Amino acid sequence: MTSVAPVDGRNLRAARNRDAVVHAILSLYAEGELRPGAAAIAARAGVSQSSVFRHFKDIEALVQAAVEAQWEIQHDRFAPPPAGGTREERVAAMVEQRLALYDAVGNASRAARVNFPESPTLQRMLRLRRTLLRDQVAEQFATELGRRDAMTREVLLDAIEAACCLEQLEYLRVDRALTREQTRDVVTFTVRALLKKGT
Repeated sequence: MTSVAPVDGRNLRAARNRDAVVHAILSLYAEGELRPGAAAIAARAGVSQSSVFRHFKDIEALVQAAVEAQWEIQHDRFAPPPAGGTREERVAAMVEQRLALYDAVGNASRAARVNFPESPTLQRMLRLRRTLLRDQVAEQFATELGRRDAMTREVLLDAIEAACCLEQLEYLRVDRALTREQTRDVVTFTVRALLKKGT
């Protein structure tokens, strides 16, 4: 019995340090640090740099853990918008959902895109996220899309998703320096125009 407590204590401390490392990289992403190195991650976590690689065999393994932790924290943000109501109400709901999602994960999403080329984990994550959000557009505007022939339906679906994707919001908020309200107006105008065209 006397040997259990020290072992449990070490395991608990190791688990705490591992979680600290994961949340350190997430906090650095959230603050706009797009490529934090092991030294910065260790400093933020309050552990030694060697501890980072004691818990994770490489940065890719850490990124995998961070993606899983981010999903646990933010998955509710990816819930589909309310799908009932008029077209105007559905457009407003979709735009607000995307703005809220950008507010929550915009910086982390930017970091994911920057690190995308060398990270299989981020490549998988971004593909899954894009598919999920595109499917939500298809559901939100199923009535309008259903009136088109198959080829036009796919083009319209891609156009709407392009208009309100996180990358487009990034362009409007950061590159164009628009306010949240101005961004809402631009995206709403674009989606309305796309849905109206040909009806």
